[in-house]
Amino acid sequence: MTFLSSCEGYIELNWKRSLKFGTDTVLGLDIGSSAVKMVTLGKSDAGYSTSAAGFAEIAGSADNDSNPRTNTIKAIRECFGQTAAKSKFAVCGVSGPDVAVRDFEFPPLSDEEIEAAVLLEAAQVCPFNAADSAVGYQVMPNGHDKTRGVLVAATNPLVQGKTEFTRKAGLKCVLVDVDGLALLNCYNGLMQGYENPSANQTIAILNVGASHTTLAVMDKDGWPFIRDMTHAGDDIVAQIATQKGMTAEAVRQILSGDSTPDEPDIRDGLESACLKLINGVGETLRYYVAQSKSPSVDKLLVCGGFALTRGFVELLNSQLGTEAVLWNPFETIPCRASRRSQQVLAKVGPAMAVATGLAMRSI
Repeated sequence: MTFLSSCEGYIELNWKRSLKFGTDTVLGLDIGSSAVKMVTLGKSDAGYSTSAAGFAEIAGSADNDSNPRTNTIKAIRECFGQTAAKSKFAVCGVSGPDVAVRDFEFPPLSDEEIEAAVLLEAAQVCPFNAADSAVGYQVMPNGHDKTRGVLVAATNPLVQGKTEFTRKAGLKCVLVDVDGLALLNCYNGLMQGYENPSANQTIAILNVGASHTTLAVMDKDGWPFIRDMTHAGDDIVAQIATQKGMTAEAVRQILSGDSTPDEPDIRDGLESACLKLINGVGETLRYYVAQSKSPSVDKLLVCGGFALTRGFVELLNSQLGTEAVLWNPFETIPCRASRRSQQVLAKVGPAMAVATGLAMRSI
């Protein structure tokens, strides 16, 4: 494993193997734009178990006294308090347009030559300035006379922002991962909990949050495919609010099922507002199939905060040519946490998938 650039944390690329941090458990810390999620795990011969979980919404910043950065730090502290964890080591994730995950293929190169070749490749394929980015890579085993692998790059401001949030909340970011790889890491860690795991199937994971949507696929040879889209839950809510002449908060309450029975029916608005996202997911799946050896993507596991929206997964299932199902990792992971953590997981389990994959780095 090679790390090309680092700040307080660093980019780590091995989504198929865990890191060792001695006897200290690492917190899986997913800092989103609307909520913070935190998970700690244990592992035995029987598999993973949940030892703690926390979820805290990030307060809005409509009033002059409310600062988005301060509110995020408060949410991280609230999450940490919910878990009552002793360790302050955290693994954070990054996603969005300032993150790139790309394959590379070179002629046979020595270990000393690969780093320079990867940096040059990153400069050519990243949609941002690779020189101002943290870059990591992993060479993949193959039976060919070539050097093949995967590189990941994330802009330094993005990586530093995550580590700064963590530091100001009283924690220490020891590693920065990519959300899409964390999703694959979570799925791989729990494969034994599924029937016919992935021997004859190609599984995709769709994580729909407030500001970003991540689609992650791993083929049968272990190669990851990651695409981040900027169209996500907040955009869908805003479009429905405009169509219906409502506030965004009122729309969110209806979509989450927290509204009163006399609230207007907005299911038709949901379908039209989701069209852009559905088209983007469909085009990405078709592109993946065209570029890979997989004849199709057999199942789409849907997670993230917006996946909890009433009717959303059913809408995906009816519009895409791939079976879409709600994915809650904690239907497989036994919970040995406090009653409060159990309540969090029962309510928002599908929103905790990224944090769970990040927490698996500590085992």
